[in-house]
Amino acid sequence: MARDIKHIDAFKAAAKRCPLPSAIELVGEKWAFLIVRGALNGLQHFEEFQACLGIARNILSDRLAKMVASGILRRAADPADGRKVIYSLTPKGEALLPVVLALRQWGLDWGHGSNDLIVADLRDGKPIRPIVLHAHDGRQLGLRDLMWIDPAGAEVGRAIIGDPGEEAAA
Repeated sequence: MARDIKHIDAFKAAAKRCPLPSAIELVGEKWAFLIVRGALNGLQHFEEFQACLGIARNILSDRLAKMVASGILRRAADPADGRKVIYSLTPKGEALLPVVLALRQWGLDWGHGSNDLIVADLRDGKPIRPIVLHAHDGRQLGLRDLMWIDPAGAEVGRAIIGDPGEEAAA
């Protein structure tokens, strides 16, 4: 029982410093994620986002403003039509590409959607490889292969301790 409390306390302390909640706050909401997907696929104008996503104008306006304020999108006047605005991804927004592709891959793997379009390398037209975690030496990693370390390299904890139910049997 003492190990369980110590483990929970350590997790809670680490969770307070974890970047995941603030990242989810920025892009974890459905419309924000779909706006990023649209921008990754070349949507630029308010009307394009609205028509392609089927999102209400007020919600789209709110999400675009939040994404500009958080540095995911930039907003600039359209040089071809001064009455319009162009929304484009910043480097911070472009860095979400592997996240979008990994979530798309997960959806396909678990039966959420169809694979009518395949992401391919522009250079040779070949499909990209599935997104997986790799060790520094190239080995593919799964959850049971991971642990947490501190900046000095000391082990802090494991992502999984044994198999489910192992501790109950001990």
